[in-house]
Amino acid sequence: MAGFVLANGSMSSHQSGEGEIRKNLIEADLVDCMIALPGQLFYSTQIPVCLWFLGRDRKNGKFRDRRSQVLFVDARKLGRMVDRTHRELAEEDIAKIAGTYHAWRGEKEAGEYADTPGFCKSAMLEEIRKHGHVLTPGRYVGAEAQEDDGEPFEEKMKRLVTQLREQQAEAAKLSEAIFANLKELGYGE
Repeated sequence: MAGFVLANGSMSSHQSGEGEIRKNLIEADLVDCMIALPGQLFYSTQIPVCLWFLGRDRKNGKFRDRRSQVLFVDARKLGRMVDRTHRELAEEDIAKIAGTYHAWRGEKEAGEYADTPGFCKSAMLEEIRKHGHVLTPGRYVGAEAQEDDGEPFEEKMKRLVTQLREQQAEAAKLSEAIFANLKELGYGE
C-alpha cells in the first residue's frame, strides 16, 4: 500500500501525459481509493488536494477482494474554518473518512460499507473507463439526497418566481436611488 497527497488536477488532467499515467495505474488495478479534500488545509497553499491510495495485492485474503473496484470519497464539505485562511478537519471528520475506507476494505471491526450519495461510492473499473479514467470523486458519488420540504413543485416554482420578480423590482429601485445620489454629487447626467 502507498498513499500520496496530490493537487486535485492529478485526478483529471491530461497535460504532460498525466491522463496516460492515470489510465495505466487504473488499468493495472493499482488504485484502491481516491479522497477529495477541501481547500485551505495547509498553511503553505490554499488549493484543495486529494489523497491517492494505491495497492498491489487487493485480494490478499486479509480483507475482501477489491479487485477492479475503487472507493471514491468526496470530503470537500468536511472541516471547519479555524481562521480566515485555514481549514481544519475535526477528529470526527477524519474518523468518518477512515471508517468509510476501513469498512469498504472489509475490516470486520469497521462495520458494513454502504455507498452514501454525495459522500462515497465504490465504483467498478468499467464505470471508471466510461468516465475516461477521470478519478474525481464528485463524478461518482453524485449529490446528497435532499430532504423533501413538502411543498409541491408547481407551488414552489410560482413562489420563487414571484420572489425573484420582487427582488428584481427592489434592485431597480435601489439602482435609481444610487444614480439619483450620484447625480446630486455631480457624477451623473
